[in-house]
Amino acid sequence: MKHFLFALFSLCALTIKAQTFKNPSSLFDPTPYGFSHASSVSTPGEFVYISGQSGGLGKEHTLSNSFREQTQTVLKNIETVLENYNLKPENVMKITILIVDHSPEKLKIWNEEIRKVWKNKPFPASTLIPVPQLAIEGMLIEVDATAFKATK
Repeated sequence: MKHFLFALFSLCALTIKAQTFKNPSSLFDPTPYGFSHASSVSTPGEFVYISGQSGGLGKEHTLSNSFREQTQTVLKNIETVLENYNLKPENVMKITILIVDHSPEKLKIWNEEIRKVWKNKPFPASTLIPVPQLAIEGMLIEVDATAFKATK
């Protein structure tokens, strides 16, 4: 029984140490809202789960009225989180895009802006969900992501 408890305790301790949570200092502090900008779990590689990033600029979370500007900021915010893990957009495996009052014009803007970030790299798997509104008034887009970095 002693060995079983020790093995169980060791497994729990290793699991806890394998998890990290990051909040880049150049982004607003999300802890009052009950989330981190990103979390990861180390395994033979490392998964990084990036919370939904808005088009809010900097620590002040300034929101433009322009869908294009918010889209550019969303992508910049995702890159900021990725950089904190020494990752690049090509490490992103999956994104979910939430767009307020989705339209063909907004989809065209999204496609133009994501191509500037991913360039000629493969795009991640993605899901686009039209929504009537997001968590904070004035948010027009929110994108979350899952990235992976293989260990050598």
